[in-house]
Amino acid sequence: MPPKSPPLSAPQNFYFYYGHRKPSQNRPVVRGGVFTNRKALRLPTSPTKPPQNPFPPSYPFDLRKWDPQDPSLSARTPPSQGHSLAISQRLSPIARFVLDAFRKNGNHWGPPVVAELCKLRRLTPDLVAEVLKIESNPHSATKFFHWAGKQKGYQHNFASYNAFAYCLNRTSFFRAADQLPELMQSQGKQPSEKQFEILIRMHSDANRGLRVHYVYQKMKKFGVKPRVFLYNRILEALMKTGHFDLALSVYEDFRSDGLVEESVTYMILIKGLCKAGRIVEMKEVLSRMRNDLCKPDVFAYTAMVRVLIGEGNLEGCLQVWDDMKADGVEPDVMAYATVVTGLSKGGMVHKGYELFKEMKEKGFLIDRGIYGVLIDSFVADGKVGAACDLLKDLVDSGYRADLGIYNSLIVGLCDVKRVDKAFKLFQVTVQEDLEPDFRTVNPMLVAFALMKKMDDFYKLLFLMERLSFPVLDDLSKFFSFMVEKEERTMLTLEVFQDLKARGYISVQIYNVLMEALLKVGEIKQALSLFGELEDMNFEPDSNCYSIAISCLVEDDKIQEACDCHNKIIEMSSVPTVTAYSSLAKGLCSIGEIDAAMMLVRDCLGNVSNGPMDFKYSLVILHACRSSGKAGRVIEVVNEIMEEGCPPNEVICSAIISGMCKHGTLEEARKVFTSLRERRILTEAKVIVYDEILIDHMKKKAADLVLSGLKFFGLESKLKAKGSTLLSS
Repeated sequence: MPPKSPPLSAPQNFYFYYGHRKPSQNRPVVRGGVFTNRKALRLPTSPTKPPQNPFPPSYPFDLRKWDPQDPSLSARTPPSQGHSLAISQRLSPIARFVLDAFRKNGNHWGPPVVAELCKLRRLTPDLVAEVLKIESNPHSATKFFHWAGKQKGYQHNFASYNAFAYCLNRTSFFRAADQLPELMQSQGKQPSEKQFEILIRMHSDANRGLRVHYVYQKMKKFGVKPRVFLYNRILEALMKTGHFDLALSVYEDFRSDGLVEESVTYMILIKGLCKAGRIVEMKEVLSRMRNDLCKPDVFAYTAMVRVLIGEGNLEGCLQVWDDMKADGVEPDVMAYATVVTGLSKGGMVHKGYELFKEMKEKGFLIDRGIYGVLIDSFVADGKVGAACDLLKDLVDSGYRADLGIYNSLIVGLCDVKRVDKAFKLFQVTVQEDLEPDFRTVNPMLVAFALMKKMDDFYKLLFLMERLSFPVLDDLSKFFSFMVEKEERTMLTLEVFQDLKARGYISVQIYNVLMEALLKVGEIKQALSLFGELEDMNFEPDSNCYSIAISCLVEDDKIQEACDCHNKIIEMSSVPTVTAYSSLAKGLCSIGEIDAAMMLVRDCLGNVSNGPMDFKYSLVILHACRSSGKAGRVIEVVNEIMEEGCPPNEVICSAIISGMCKHGTLEEARKVFTSLRERRILTEAKVIVYDEILIDHMKKKAADLVLSGLKFFGLESKLKAKGSTLLSS
């Protein structure tokens, strides 16, 4: 709170912060109570450039009227300012002066900034540290730090060095921060353990284990011995980042320094060795801990078990569990839950169930999650009866099963053809208001379809409608699940025909079935479904047209495939990559080289990651345009082969297109001859491509002739003589 004004009778002795002083060249006039609100004294002999307004013209701002305590200032301050109002209010006025000097000059160090900073009467290390804690530009911070060190009577202290290290690390210049001990030594300040601790903590928090070891080696070079706390920090960072051998070498240094391990030291080593799967070495450290310090408690053993389970080392987990019992440590609920869950998920459900029974015998309160994990594991192992027994035990214990448990049991019952019991469990989920979803009903739908019990299928479907299920969306997911196995595709089609008679159809369902039929080679049936969709006045979406393009190309109906492509474009949509690839190959097969290359460019311009052959087609076109020689094109083809992309129709068409535009027939034939000699292309393929090459060259020559006639105005003369060349 600012002091009260002196009485009117008292003389007004204004001082630097709260009032005016007589201006001089090096002392600006201060108004309003802050350093950044100032007017520089301009002398006629040394005119200076007026300071630029740091705010854009859209933010009118008067320095004389600036009050930093004004809450409306944040509304007028542009969002692009580097320092928020809340931060600046916590700074001292002189620190704000320095930061404003940086901001006014765009964070570019130079004579204007130095001129502003030279107005400071006194520079202290605490001020430098305060500025470096806020400054976010590493270049300005570095220049300011070195400039401050050169001022008369100034010397950095540990606080300024530490702030400089934090600033460099905050701006990702951590390698420069690591050189701070050498800088301190060169300036006559011997670095202490605290400076190295700061560097180690910064690297440890960022998981830079090798940098931690680098700083540790530098500590030894400077003759600084870490304490136990810092050794623990180094060991933890190395173990956490997987540098186990380096951690053990640091531990050897720890012991050679005569330091005594703490429980934290032992646990860091034990958990790291568990993570590495080095059980023998872990047991050695554990034995040393028992002899020198204390016996591990249940929390330590639980931590070991958790690490081993996380790494999938179930055998090591059981060994540690046996050691815990040998030490006479009684496992608690958390230890049991960790081991039972890990063993069940890792495929050792029977061992997990034995420990579960131990928990029951000891009277532990067992969480519902443990029941859920065991039930899931028994179902996955085909032990549906044991899973049902666990459900009964769960209910008898006073728990209420959640939807995930019921879903697992329904899947297991359907797998063993006990769909009637699965349906009863589904009814239980409805009665208990568990809000069953598609994952609940899908196993029953699949089982009814495979067993061809369509009456039960429709009974379940009607119940889904009564429960407000999105039936058509769920049926689309059901068909997608069914066709994941190709041998079930035709059975899925039969189910669809039955459902179609009852009105359960949608565009998404047609898309799923068309794509499945395309995969198994039933092109005619896929196109038949596409025709049905159009006949029923459904509006196909872009995905439907994309699938149709692939089917039509396979059926050699290239023109119809092009029509589907145009419809997708009219919908302001983009075909799928598969559709682009199929249509391009179809156009190449009928000799429409220009259209295929246009489609290649269109695809690469519309999708984020196009096919590899499309990308290399443009590389081939560029090679033809730059040289027109066969050798350069062959080099590109060799690169394509190294990438595992053998030349196909699109690549060969790109060679034809590029050579016809920028090369010769002979150069193109050299490329194809090379491919034939290396047995990349067969003799028959080379003959086909040679015919396409000749036809395409004729088209290009004809196009040039027609363009020349139009350019020289001979078109009207030809028409007057009855020529139909141009019209054709």
